[in-house]
Amino acid sequence: MTQTSENVTWLTQEAYNKLKDELEHLTGPARTEIAAKIAAAREEGDLRENGGYHAAKEEQGKQELRVRQLTQLLENAQVGEAPASADGAVAPGMVVTIAFDGDEDDTLTFLLASREYASADIETYSPQSPLGAGVMGHKVGEDAEYELPNGKKANVKILKAVPYNG
Repeated sequence: MTQTSENVTWLTQEAYNKLKDELEHLTGPARTEIAAKIAAAREEGDLRENGGYHAAKEEQGKQELRVRQLTQLLENAQVGEAPASADGAVAPGMVVTIAFDGDEDDTLTFLLASREYASADIETYSPQSPLGAGVMGHKVGEDAEYELPNGKKANVKILKAVPYNG
C-alpha cells in the first residue's frame, strides 16, 4: 500500500520511540492499574452513587481513546527526516513562512506537521487544519486561500518552505 503525504505523519526516531513507549505503557501497566481501580471501586457497593467508580471508568475511556489515537498515528508514521520537496511545493514536515494578504510585514512561520511532531521552538499547524490544507501543495511565491472559522476566505502568499530539521 502506498501512502500519500497527506496521511503520513513524519516523526523523528526519538518522537516515534517516545510515542511507542507511551502506547506500551497504556496497553500494559496502565490498563492493569485502571482495572484494579475499577475493581476496588466496585467492592465499595452501590455503583449509582460511587464517585470513585465513575471517575475510574471515565479515566479508562480517556486512556482507551489515547491508545486508539497512538495506534493510528504509529501505523501511519514515517520515521526519519521528511524528504525535501522535490518540486518545491509545501508538504508535511516543512517549515513554511506565509504573508497574510500579500503583506510581507504580516507574516507567520510554522511547522506543517501533526501535533505529536510539534516542537516547543515553532508553532505547528496540522496538514488537515484550514491553513495547512490551504497551503499544501503550493510553491514559494504562489498565493493560497483558506477558510476562516467565520466562513470567510483569507489569502496568503507562500514566502518560504524548507524541510524541518529540528
